[in-house]
Amino acid sequence: MRIHFLIHESFEGPGAFEHWAVDNRFHITRTKFYEGERLPEQLDFDFLVILGGPQSPKTSVSDCAHFNVIEEVRFIRECIALNKAIVGICLGAQLIGEALGAKYEVSPHKEIGYLPVTITAAGENNVLFDHFQSTEVVGHWHNDMPGLLPTSKILASSLGCPRQIVEYADLIYGFQCHLEFTQQCVESLIIASYDESLSSTHQWVQKATDILTFDTQHMNNLLSEFLDKLSLKYQRTHGD
Repeated sequence: MRIHFLIHESFEGPGAFEHWAVDNRFHITRTKFYEGERLPEQLDFDFLVILGGPQSPKTSVSDCAHFNVIEEVRFIRECIALNKAIVGICLGAQLIGEALGAKYEVSPHKEIGYLPVTITAAGENNVLFDHFQSTEVVGHWHNDMPGLLPTSKILASSLGCPRQIVEYADLIYGFQCHLEFTQQCVESLIIASYDESLSSTHQWVQKATDILTFDTQHMNNLLSEFLDKLSLKYQRTHGD
């Protein structure tokens, strides 16, 4: 399997996604937008992971020189047409929705920290998530949420955000939440963009000390098992 990461910022890296890919000895390539790298011309990979960032789909090039939403959405659309396995995280989930014609929306609440999500009936009926308990504590760091199509299925929700995991198609999933967070990932995020005052003004924002002491292992294992199942489904779909 060949996996390609779209990385918007140095402080929002692949985390547990990369650990999973390394453990499986997959071939890894990356586009680091924050270093000025361009999207690959050859789409010679099987699996696309689109990571998060402080941008939103409405961010213009004048606001962030290394983020071109038009080019990135076009690229994602090409990957969809080639029936690649695609997972988007936070901003990445929103960009998948945009590529499919579903406009992102502002989430009812800001969420930062480790908070529970509830698996919906659609999630319980999806075999890629049958290893999840009815409620799981996972990572969050967002203001927005992905758009929906009439065919989209919400697989998990939270009290702060109704769209935590979305199935767009058999091989395409958007995660507003962050199961890939590791302690190192979160340390970088806190340094780059955390405001301690948020924990006193927003119901679903935790203190930095609580975020930094959370053990991510179970959450990372949930992600790894989902990715195992998705990669196997991809291989079966493509006859590998």
